[in-house]
Amino acid sequence: MAATTFYDLDHFRADFPILCQTVHGYPLAFLDNAASTQKPADVITATKKFYETGYANVHRGAYWLSEQATRQYEGARERVRAFINARHVEEIIFTRGATESINLVAATWGQTYLQAGDEVVLTWLEHHSNIVPWQMLASAKGLTLKVVPVDDEGRFLWEAYQSLLSSRTRFVAVTHVSNVLGTILPVKDIVAAAHAVGAKVLIDGCQAVPHMAVDVCDLACDFYVFSGHKLYGPTGIGVLYGREVLLQNMPPYQGGGDMIASVTFEKAHWAGLPYKFEAGTPAVAQAIGLAAAIDYIESIGLSAIAVHEADLLHYATQRLAGIRGLRFLCPAPQQTKTSVLSFTLDCAHPHDIATIVDRYGVAIRAGHHCAQPLMQRFGVPATARASFGLYNTREEADALADALERVRGIFGP
Repeated sequence: MAATTFYDLDHFRADFPILCQTVHGYPLAFLDNAASTQKPADVITATKKFYETGYANVHRGAYWLSEQATRQYEGARERVRAFINARHVEEIIFTRGATESINLVAATWGQTYLQAGDEVVLTWLEHHSNIVPWQMLASAKGLTLKVVPVDDEGRFLWEAYQSLLSSRTRFVAVTHVSNVLGTILPVKDIVAAAHAVGAKVLIDGCQAVPHMAVDVCDLACDFYVFSGHKLYGPTGIGVLYGREVLLQNMPPYQGGGDMIASVTFEKAHWAGLPYKFEAGTPAVAQAIGLAAAIDYIESIGLSAIAVHEADLLHYATQRLAGIRGLRFLCPAPQQTKTSVLSFTLDCAHPHDIATIVDRYGVAIRAGHHCAQPLMQRFGVPATARASFGLYNTREEADALADALERVRGIFGP
């Protein structure tokens, strides 16, 4: 689809029905997009239409409805392939979310190919979903986990990463963009350095795909994962990209229907890719909704979205910087981050901040953001976090700043 050349923000906002409402008498300012994004009418309509006129199970029926559902489901797979520029549609595995995608890799490739004494490299910027599966695997198999540090501005330390790589490094699992700081990691260089010592690389792309174009062939990564609900699509659908040669040599993650070629009581033979990893009835409606979400954001253009979000991040940073007692967590240069602002106020706990600004219609996140090690690194139990998407406005940044001033007035002089 052709990208829009003029960023018609009012038009785009009108595409999201939920944004038209008020909360506690104030216009809704939804600033928790790093957790999950709202859904455009195109996604809602595509999902609703499937349930109303086209619902059937896929791959199994010889009747028209099933054939049409299968066509849409497999069309969604091809849509995802093109979106991240994978070479083969068989390299696209649908899962319940990025968390399941990471667990799948740990439980299949990791269980098969990692041995006691092997090293897995992570970073301090990881979401729990890209820490805990590797901890579990390390405990079960006697692996060593190594962690790349970050500096006081939250930047990935390249020299430290290189020093951690060795002949025993077998796997590297890194986020593309930090969900707490918005820090963009040099993932292409990370992959190249890992491959130089013979390690495989998984990239958690949840916070990247809504904000920038991703080309898995250019990155040369072995695995790439993301979730639909952070990409303006439905919940309950995620993607695992894996290089075909790796997926072919990995065992199934779960057993059941549709992942087999044949079954006897003596032995089962697995289906080919990608079905070997998609046991059971898949999330057909959610896959169709994800394809609609990709169509929608590409009709706007990821480059146009990035320009809008960068402007909004700059504006919001300036507005919040003027609030007395507000401290940004790692104010790294904006050219190295996406549209996330994590901060604290010296007069109030982040949970109190989020509760109070909600009274003025502003939705932000408060807590450890499923990144407790990073919180420990910077000596805070939690932060407040505002994260921006394609539909957010300067007026919403103003609403956040005004609400934070009210917090300041309640808790401190």
